[in-house]
Amino acid sequence: MTDKYDAIIIGAGHNGLVCSAILAKKGKKVLVLEANEQTGGAAVSREFHDGFSVSACAHLLYQFQPEVIKELNLQLDIVKDNLETIVLAEDGSHIKYSDGKISGVSDEDEKSFNKFHKRMTKFGALLKTYLNKRPARLGTKNSKDLLMLGKLGFDIRRMGKTEMREFLRLIGMNIHDELEERFESPLLKGGLSTDAIMGTHLGPRSPNTILTYLYRMAGCEGKISLPKGGMGNLSNMLTETAKNLGVEIKTNSEVKKVLINEGSVTGVESKNGDIYSSSVVISNADPKKTMMHLVGPKNLEIRFTHRIDNFRMKGNAAKMHFALNKLPKINEFMDSDFEQRLLIAPSEHYVEKAFNPAKYGESSPKPVLEVTFPSASDNSLAPDGKHVMSVIAQYAPYNMKSGWNEEARDEFIAAIKSVLRLHMKDIDDCILGEELLTPLDIEREFHITGGHWHHGEFTLDQFMFVRPVAGFSQYEMPIDGLYLCGAGTHPGGGISGACGRNAAHVILEKGKI
Repeated sequence: MTDKYDAIIIGAGHNGLVCSAILAKKGKKVLVLEANEQTGGAAVSREFHDGFSVSACAHLLYQFQPEVIKELNLQLDIVKDNLETIVLAEDGSHIKYSDGKISGVSDEDEKSFNKFHKRMTKFGALLKTYLNKRPARLGTKNSKDLLMLGKLGFDIRRMGKTEMREFLRLIGMNIHDELEERFESPLLKGGLSTDAIMGTHLGPRSPNTILTYLYRMAGCEGKISLPKGGMGNLSNMLTETAKNLGVEIKTNSEVKKVLINEGSVTGVESKNGDIYSSSVVISNADPKKTMMHLVGPKNLEIRFTHRIDNFRMKGNAAKMHFALNKLPKINEFMDSDFEQRLLIAPSEHYVEKAFNPAKYGESSPKPVLEVTFPSASDNSLAPDGKHVMSVIAQYAPYNMKSGWNEEARDEFIAAIKSVLRLHMKDIDDCILGEELLTPLDIEREFHITGGHWHHGEFTLDQFMFVRPVAGFSQYEMPIDGLYLCGAGTHPGGGISGACGRNAAHVILEKGKI
């Protein structure tokens, strides 16, 4: 039996590291157990081809919260700030947008985009107010919860009657209808619809895709950054911050189960048989893995088990990495354009058509692609004169009808290359090496159920007051001393640190440690 800790955190993903650092800053004795050799969860950098490194899963920074930066006195090393989004056209007539500015579209679309961006930024700012707060519990008589619900209602109301009605009209809608009503440019509609569906099991016509778009806006107002050295450097910084505050971190220490006695946690047991003792266990793992595997249904009330088991979290995005001997040729491209975020999404109809096969357990033959060349801004990622291309490909369902066998993998790789080839004619001559991570690979490498990097779909029935499930949205689980701090809790996915920060403050407020 090892020493007793004030708190044990399962998983050294960025939220777990943030949570541990805040608790340690308050003088608590904290242990973090990480299954992998490297800390950071899905926010890691690693070599995938000799001399070539890449952000293995998440590759752009949208939502890291200023409150986390301030509280932990962090110094982010950003190599490229406020990236433009370039939606590629085969003939070189690309469109570009960033932070409310746009080029390559008609004057009418430019005016409509400015108005659209301003409104979405305002609605996103409303959500942003609540990203760093414990969500209210519905149906409660607790004065703090009632006050927060009242404040939310007041904040919506004070936008004014017109904007309030528009917010309530839009929040559950699909992005397709809104874009069709406002814009002419297929490329613009393709790009904005991709912004709404990235990383989800949703298409532009799916309900709640306005919500997913607003959540993206809430974190960053549309601003995108590229950390130097990839996402791994951010995680390394959080790791060092936590260690400097006294957190003990053990890697290669996968937790086998949460130990429970008479309805309360007493610690955890690792897969190699080590037992660590604490009356507070905080899981950075996803809700299903935590409750259905580490805790086990036998320790839970059946209705709660049913809700968690029905929490939707089947990944539908793949990650593809390419080692390149040179940058490919793209029509009408300047060298600086390779430092931006590129989208291949010719229209909103293209995006929806790409989604259709995933409904039936098949990957898209013409996937939607988000492409970055991080080495164009950061030469530490590739040998001199060579480059890394990082691609997120939608759609690649976790539950492939055929299974993710070699044939299915080769077929999807071929589909990705086929789409790239339309815009990068010489891409085949540039490729030195490649790696595909399907949702199944993401599940295995990063221990995320279903390979869903947001730890669960982001829809109204899995959002804020009911994330992960109704009655348990405030990080505390129905086992005394057990908490969640990962992306399956409020506010959700993305590299924000808000889930970890919120969970830490809830635990400290409760005086459990």
